[in-house]
Amino acid sequence: MSNTYDLAGKFAIVTGGAKSIGRAIAELFLANGCGVCIWDADRAEVPSARSALVDITRSDDIRRGLAELGDAQRIDILVNCAGYLGRATSFKDHDPGDWQRIVDVNLAGTMRVTQAVLPRMLQQRSGRIVNLGSLAGREGLPGITAYSAASAGIIALTKALGREIASENVFVNCVAPGPIDTDMIRDLGPDVVDRMIQDSPLRRLGQRDEVAHLVAWLCTEASRFNTGAVFDMSGGRARS
Repeated sequence: MSNTYDLAGKFAIVTGGAKSIGRAIAELFLANGCGVCIWDADRAEVPSARSALVDITRSDDIRRGLAELGDAQRIDILVNCAGYLGRATSFKDHDPGDWQRIVDVNLAGTMRVTQAVLPRMLQQRSGRIVNLGSLAGREGLPGITAYSAASAGIIALTKALGREIASENVFVNCVAPGPIDTDMIRDLGPDVVDRMIQDSPLRRLGQRDEVAHLVAWLCTEASRFNTGAVFDMSGGRARS
């Protein structure tokens, strides 16, 4: 896509930016003049981006990541993209350690990072926070019950926090993708992926750059009357 966005001079933290959707977001930001620091539990090798090894389930990692940026670093954008899907299984058979990790990474991790970064945005009285949720959080999908629950929590967090801090000129929105062509989705197996494609009115998986473009738009001045909103990215699959 050739779309461009006015992000020149801005600075963003992108969690989960080492690969997949997070990397696509980081690369699009960089291409549009935005400085980027990637926080990921895996080493990120994205040209022109800063990076730090940050496990968002660990508060000490988050504090260290902020300290490495320095107190003077303005943070204009936070994209909470780090996620963990786990395996597709019935809830009665879902190992408690795995579903606890799903909640800890997706929901609690988003809350930890947001709570740590938010004071800088409130102090500068401006900022954009984009949380990556999921179609599963809007509708509840069988076989990924814990992931659905965690994603629903992200949606509720977005709505509540967006209303809470709207007067501070800090806008909080959520992008809720359906199945996107990522390793996380492909790892569910070809049968599951085929069913996802058949359930889509567009008869395909979404692409990472398609998600990135919506996120980028939400971080521009073109999106200045949106907060606490959830944006569908499901190719027409969403029913609510």
